[in-house]
Amino acid sequence: MGSEEQNGEFYLRYYVGHKGKFGHEFLEFEFRPDGKLRYANNSNYKNDTIIRKEVYLTPAVLRECRRIIAESEIMKEDDNNWPEPDRVGRQELEIVMGNEHISFTTSKIGSLVDVQSSTDPEGLRIFYYLVQEIVNKCGHNCSCRDPENFFVAAKLWLCCGCGDLVISKTLRFEVLCLLSYFTSLQDQAYLMCLQ
Repeated sequence: MGSEEQNGEFYLRYYVGHKGKFGHEFLEFEFRPDGKLRYANNSNYKNDTIIRKEVYLTPAVLRECRRIIAESEIMKEDDNNWPEPDRVGRQELEIVMGNEHISFTTSKIGSLVDVQSSTDPEGLRIFYYLVQEIVNKCGHNCSCRDPENFFVAAKLWLCCGCGDLVISKTLRFEVLCLLSYFTSLQDQAYLMCLQ
């Protein structure tokens, strides 16, 4: 990763959602330049209320996010030939790294079949896997699955920011664990809606 990518401005926002039987349901998170991670999850199933959480991340966590994005080469892609958002839903990904700024909008992608059948399968595949890596990497092996453990883990990151050597071995897992927790809430709400 170049010096500009490591030290320049960094911002990432991801949104996935749809408007349906239960109103506007969505999952959104953003990494802000000041290190703040903001998260919102809105599922109106059984009159649930919107969940909003904020936490400050250490520089080590932000460096790992930058590395994941740089290695994906998503900044070279273009969404002109990607499926337009439709009634199934929409996804948005916005990234600022250094002097580069990209913004993608596409439909909700259900599987790799959707990717393969698109007019830009290579570009959409990069988008699909990046989103999966950022959001789903930890699956169900995460110790941060319930809200109490999530905030304990977040506080530990704040306290351990200077221990880069120790953090680097577990950093990728912990970042993705955190994001996995976010996604699991959206997935649970979506599955409940289908029942």
